[in-house]
Amino acid sequence: MPLSSAPIWYDGVGDLGRVALATPVLYLAVILAIRLTGKRSTSQMNNFDWIVTVALGSIIGSGIILKSITVSEALLATAMLLATQWLLTSGILRFDWMAHLVKAEPRLLVHRGRYVHSAMKAERVTETEVMSAIRARGLTDVKDAQWVILETDATFSVIADDGRDFSNVGLEQVSGFPPRHAPD
Repeated sequence: MPLSSAPIWYDGVGDLGRVALATPVLYLAVILAIRLTGKRSTSQMNNFDWIVTVALGSIIGSGIILKSITVSEALLATAMLLATQWLLTSGILRFDWMAHLVKAEPRLLVHRGRYVHSAMKAERVTETEVMSAIRARGLTDVKDAQWVILETDATFSVIADDGRDFSNVGLEQVSGFPPRHAPD
């Protein structure tokens, strides 16, 4: 099988010049766009923030490397992607139905020291992963955890069973968390 005739190491100064010019322009444009759209674009990410971040990297990479994508096309795609994200997050703040449609809810995985296997199965989380989060909190047994919650950004919150009074806790927004008046 013959090797491709396309150059591997060097194919002329023209393409190097294009990359050298496109890279700082697109880099500075992304920094400016992130500053304009806010910290959410690079903070702890939920699913749709992660998708935007990956897509943004792909667009910028394509604008730098691919001859068929111009810098102006990459800039327009970046602006459109971040504008769409801004519109979506603004809609989520205004409309509960949109928030439920787009955002995952936090989910209770351990309740009073016991695994909630149905929630773990629905979230595709193993006992090993939950125990890792429990150990990261300095605990050694699932029974030491009052609650473990899988948050919307895929991090685990571990609340230790340290004897505090949890009768007035405000975790009603956590999927699977029993209402205050319900027996455990």
